Amino acid sequence: MPAAGGVGQSFAYASSVLSFAGQSLVRLVRSPSHSRRVEAARKLAFHWLLIAAIGGVVVVVLMYGLDAREIGLMPPRGSADLWPLRILTDFGKSEYVLGLLAMVLAVFAAISPRFRGASRVILIATGTRIQFLFLAVAIPVLAGDLIKGIVGRGRPFVGGEANAFNFSHFAWTPAYASFPSGHAITSFALAFAVAALWPRTRIVMLIYALVIIATRLILLAHHPSDVVAGGILGVVGAMFVRYWFAARHLCFSIDGRGAVKPLVGPSAEQLKRVAREALAP
Repeated sequence: MPAAGGVGQSFAYASSVLSFAGQSLVRLVRSPSHSRRVEAARKLAFHWLLIAAIGGVVVVVLMYGLDAREIGLMPPRGSADLWPLRILTDFGKSEYVLGLLAMVLAVFAAISPRFRGASRVILIATGTRIQFLFLAVAIPVLAGDLIKGIVGRGRPFVGGEANAFNFSHFAWTPAYASFPSGHAITSFALAFAVAALWPRTRIVMLIYALVIIATRLILLAHHPSDVVAGGILGVVGAMFVRYWFAARHLCFSIDGRGAVKPLVGPSAEQLKRVAREALAP
């Protein structure tokens, strides 16, 4: 009988976790309800057009004027003294960033059914912000992977020479997956998303993103135009996800001018209190 009771409790807990995850998904896909979402959509469209116009010009100029030349300015490919950069660059790898965020989300889904009242509200609010970070990175990364395969731009020195116009469209191979840079997409999307939630982190997150794209150039993994295009795609994708959340009153609000502003989230003290509660015997 105790064994049967334990199985029943485990089943009930698993059902609670799945129910919590399902409710979170429903909140994300429900119809938008914010009264000022149209104004925000107009502002988003304007920013998209502006970024696309300026970014497109910059990418073309870099392709013709700097990409091939920049390769010759970098240290020799495979230099042994570049090992710190090979470690540092992985902080912008989408698999690692998304994997970490997914694990955090799984932890929140697993522990949330144990809480009630204010503690549960704090966990839901924090978990929603982690969901935003995950999707703000995942959406542009997926779009970037599609573009990589279609464009099929060769990485520096693929083909044996510094050729900025080495293309093999629809190749779907790592050697021809230079444009846009996946690390640049990930780092700029994450930087934008974190700064959108916590504006005081803007400078730190910008430095993080710039460091990541610098490692991609020094390691000769990408051309300058690749990282610029990746950064643009990362920011544009994260902007769309921010609008999606704001239109549903999740993490963000929209002011009278259509500007998206972060809602006040749980404080560090509140999170510490919940953590102590979770660790209590």
